[in-house]
Amino acid sequence: MTKKLGRTAVAILVAVSLLSFACTARRLEPGDGPDARAVLEAFTTRGLSDHLEALQRIADNNDGNRATGTSGYEASARYVEEQLRAAGYTPVRQTFTFEENRRNRDQVESFNILAETGGSAANTVVVGGHLDSVRRGPGINDNASGVAAVLETALWFKEAGITPANRVVFAFWGAEEDGLYGSQHYVDQLSNAEKDGTLANLNVDMAASPNGIRSFHDGDGSDFGDGGPEGSKEIEDVFFRFFEANSLPAETTPFEAGDSDYDAFLQAGIPAGGLFSGDEEKKSDAQAQSYGGTAGQDLDPCYHRACDTIGNTDTELLQEMTGALAYATVSLAMATRG
Repeated sequence: MTKKLGRTAVAILVAVSLLSFACTARRLEPGDGPDARAVLEAFTTRGLSDHLEALQRIADNNDGNRATGTSGYEASARYVEEQLRAAGYTPVRQTFTFEENRRNRDQVESFNILAETGGSAANTVVVGGHLDSVRRGPGINDNASGVAAVLETALWFKEAGITPANRVVFAFWGAEEDGLYGSQHYVDQLSNAEKDGTLANLNVDMAASPNGIRSFHDGDGSDFGDGGPEGSKEIEDVFFRFFEANSLPAETTPFEAGDSDYDAFLQAGIPAGGLFSGDEEKKSDAQAQSYGGTAGQDLDPCYHRACDTIGNTDTELLQEMTGALAYATVSLAMATRG
């Protein structure tokens, strides 16, 4: 049996690797980042499943869902805020309104939750995932898994004693399932200078699909023909380095207009990337060979359904994807640009 490193030892390994980490680029060049294997090790012992269980209980106690505008969403928000405050953050709610029914023009008020680190606001890294579920179910893979990944990365930052050169905004978006309204509002309220000062957006939407894959976005479009703004390739490269260093098979996935919260950032010319473990697409024979699981079946058979419960998740995959997110977040948080 291989003895696992404790949290303190892992934190020391990460901190030491960061001492020599700096880079300069006109737009974005994250460099090698911290020790990818140490980062993955850190997330094999963290409480990711605790967050999934908490959000499942919240859905169970609130009509089976955590949709925007419901008591389940409010309870989910309070849970995230409590976790952030206990770690030393000062979370804020960023409110917005949207039309739930365009024919009747019913106005719904919702909010994002934002928590910031220290660091230069001239090079801000926004790390986010949507907090809401669909009304048909609790949304544990979609997207309590992404919430757990972002939240645990934020908590790990504090525990590991990471002092970022660049400000990191950990964001939990509202009303994604209604039309990406929360992330769109965040980008819309940025001034031109603030948009230019946003170094990157990292997005996590579904990170624990039960028949899933490890995928990250095709930043330069070399695989799918539609890349992101300048700097998105470098984000893709960061994720590639993490998975390669840990000998974990992974592949790229395309950006799709209107698909997830990265969209508003892309449209504003902000480099973006992120993680995705799959929804209603069928697993190919090649993917089953690389990742295990069952070829010919959906990557997530409970996508947008009532059965998207905690039993619909792969916790080992969630650990790996969260490690990738944390590695990319640190790499970008310590980067500089000329």
